[in-house]
Amino acid sequence: MQKTRLPRPCGGNRADAPVGRNLQNWKEETMTGPAKEERNGTKSRKRGRPKKAITRSGSLVVRLTPIERLAIAGRARDAGMRISDWFRQAAKNAVVKPRLSKEEAGYLRMLSGMANNLNQLTKLAHTAGLVSIMGNCRELLTAVEGLIKKIGSDDR
Repeated sequence: MQKTRLPRPCGGNRADAPVGRNLQNWKEETMTGPAKEERNGTKSRKRGRPKKAITRSGSLVVRLTPIERLAIAGRARDAGMRISDWFRQAAKNAVVKPRLSKEEAGYLRMLSGMANNLNQLTKLAHTAGLVSIMGNCRELLTAVEGLIKKIGSDDR
């Protein structure tokens, strides 16, 4: 069985194909597309995707555990978004609660010291059986409650 050759799209065999400068002229003649400027000087539409007004050139690398990544991927899927879009949106809308202020940290240190004093007084009352310490304990408890109210007033 003999193989049959299909005719070439340019209409001939290799001997008929343009070479050198003729190839350039042949390409110009055969190229008729909207991307090429027309001969009468008017421009036609450009091809390809239009340029974005704002491009994202920076990147931020976040390390995640596999479980964290699955959780984020699930939330993004539920929202119908890509992970990067979801992450970007979540970062923009996040509410960050600040750490304790210096004043609040001072309250916590004071509370810790008072708790230590209360434990010492309680131990002394148990060992010595002193009822007179009861007044000191009540004062200390009142001060502790006041500090707790001050710390808890900034309801986070």
